[in-house]
Amino acid sequence: MSLLTAIDPGRNKCGLVLVDLDKELVIEGKIVRSESVIDLINQWKKTTGVERTLLGNGTTSSVFSARLKGILCVELVEEKGTTLLARERFWEIWPPSGWRSWLPRGLIVPPYDLDAVAALLLIESYLGKKFSWSGLPNFKTVP
Repeated sequence: MSLLTAIDPGRNKCGLVLVDLDKELVIEGKIVRSESVIDLINQWKKTTGVERTLLGNGTTSSVFSARLKGILCVELVEEKGTTLLARERFWEIWPPSGWRSWLPRGLIVPPYDLDAVAALLLIESYLGKKFSWSGLPNFKTVP
């Protein structure tokens, strides 16, 4: 199994995603407080053996790049526009149901923070392919 993580860094919270490259599948996506990113990365490294991450080059990327040195191989990637594209990608993965399905997607606000979806977009943009994400989203910011 070939694994990759991505981090959409922010000042207060960050989106992280762990994907299986062979199956083109998201294994886990989370939104954590910025101070908890290293703990989650260490946990994923210990349980899965992941060795590499893509790090968005925007807000606080230099701070995270320094903190991740020696833990994972870090590659900075362009993250411009991922936050705006995350809403559209969210509705592709989890289409609205019921009466909301009749509304234009641009008018519907997803019921979650989209930082983990933005992290997924870093991988998808970098590799030029889309990944599946099974199950329902659970994007409450965790400590």
